[in-house]
Amino acid sequence: MPTERLTRDWLLDRPDVLAGLFHPRSGYGLASQADLLDLRMPMADGTVIGGRCHWADPAATNVLFFHGNGEIAEDYDDLGPLFARCGINFWVADYRGYGASTGSPTSSALLADSHAILRFVTGWLSERDHPGPLIVMGRSLGSAPALELAGHHPEAITGLILESAFAHTGPLLRRLGVNLAALRFEERQGFRQLDKIRAVTQPTLIIHAEDDHLIPLADAQALYAASPARDKQWVTIPGADHNTIFAVGWPSYRAAVKTFVGHIQPSRDG
Repeated sequence: MPTERLTRDWLLDRPDVLAGLFHPRSGYGLASQADLLDLRMPMADGTVIGGRCHWADPAATNVLFFHGNGEIAEDYDDLGPLFARCGINFWVADYRGYGASTGSPTSSALLADSHAILRFVTGWLSERDHPGPLIVMGRSLGSAPALELAGHHPEAITGLILESAFAHTGPLLRRLGVNLAALRFEERQGFRQLDKIRAVTQPTLIIHAEDDHLIPLADAQALYAASPARDKQWVTIPGADHNTIFAVGWPSYRAAVKTFVGHIQPSRDG
């Protein structure tokens, strides 16, 4: 597996850390809409990861989206069609224990499973001869698997979108109620978001709420500064916080993603 730290003794897999990072809940059932695909993605250990794809068109750009720690794929049943109307196949992946997924979430599985999810999506598209480019996108906790993939799979991933992303693991854990002193935690033992973005040269879009109470705007600024991408963009959503970024800033958010995707498409197609 490409990631360097999938070990059983990783501090981020301790129960007290997992209780802060993950808030899994079940889904509500299968979708009935013709343009909504329910996904069941098998992992090597027998776990099955659920998800959904809001389908636009076989030739459309694909956005593989990893959500926040208290969300599930079904929470995007309202926003997904809006992305589809922008000409985006919007793939939303759950985590272990979330939605229709089996198993229990861990930090190491969050990263390891992301590689298998990417293989599933790219394999599904290839088998059906759907040529559209693929962008990986992560919101909040989902920025960890998004950065994990973008740095390791430049051949498959055409662009990166980070929304409400964290740069530093320690301060985030503290805000989530984890006792860092008891852990004897050092930042190098975390997700190493800044190290990972330094390996991402694909076009990058960073979106962040101006008044984010959980992940400060400074984290997004640090990620933007660390990004070596020659084509990188920054969008701040005024008056929004971590949980109101869609409600307050949807027009700006949508426009930023649509413009970014529109810029990516021709660069892939030649």
